[in-house]
Amino acid sequence: MLENALHVPVMLSEVLDYLKLKPGQVIVDATLGTGGHSAEILKRITPGGRLIGIDRDENSLEICRQRLAEFKENTEFVHANFVDLDQVLANLGIQKIDGIVFDLGISSYQLQDAQRGFSFQQEGPLDMRLDKSSYISAYDLVNNLNENEISQMLWNFGQERWHNRIAHLLVQQRKDEPISTTKQLANLVMRAIPQRYRRSYYRIHPATRTFQAVRIAVNRELEILENAVKKAVDVLARQARICVISFHSLEDRVIKHTFRALKADGLIDIVTPKPRTPDYREIEANPSSRSSKFRVAERI
Repeated sequence: MLENALHVPVMLSEVLDYLKLKPGQVIVDATLGTGGHSAEILKRITPGGRLIGIDRDENSLEICRQRLAEFKENTEFVHANFVDLDQVLANLGIQKIDGIVFDLGISSYQLQDAQRGFSFQQEGPLDMRLDKSSYISAYDLVNNLNENEISQMLWNFGQERWHNRIAHLLVQQRKDEPISTTKQLANLVMRAIPQRYRRSYYRIHPATRTFQAVRIAVNRELEILENAVKKAVDVLARQARICVISFHSLEDRVIKHTFRALKADGLIDIVTPKPRTPDYREIEANPSSRSSKFRVAERI
């Protein structure tokens, strides 16, 4: 399982450089994933350092316990939502940290697991929960929201041009049977979009925006992001940094505006006025990095 789960960390060199790492620091990886960033961070903060890894996915935490076993004395792995960062640190007796990183993407490990329901490219249950103990799944939203609610979800979280058509067809189709699999949903989206636009309008698979929107809604990703960043800044020591990697414009917009508000309040300096993006070598080696944006701020 471990070998299959190793996800290539995006913008790794930038994270390591901007965090200004040194031995003895306390660093939080707020989106631990399979530990790609954390493995390299630990090499730079040990001996004496401490890494707090937070993730909603218990499978990811177990992978990291195996992968980072050599750093057992320097790690704390916590099953939690990053919006609860303040409580996580309080429970560990930590008042201030020396840096934090958020990597907001879904890992290739999660996408490749058909049973998680994140991918339209594989048949699987319509799930999409990052935390499998969560109550609401993609199935619940797709089969219970009304047409207007679905349309608004697709527009607000996916900026899907054909949100009205997709919502209408979806609601009509579920009258015959529940929409329960990823392939069912992807095929419905394809049917809803006028054929002449499927190639000209979309440079990506036409179901991508719909799946993004449903995933964001299931996991309340945008709803919690601003609050999580503010909590992170609250616990940063002076001159410590927060690094955020986002993968679509909605996330990046939240980070940009939150950083600007925190700067106006005199809490941070913005280190990257414009977001950094991966260079062509990284994109060539890891195509999934192509949409990533990287922003950094420093606590005053």
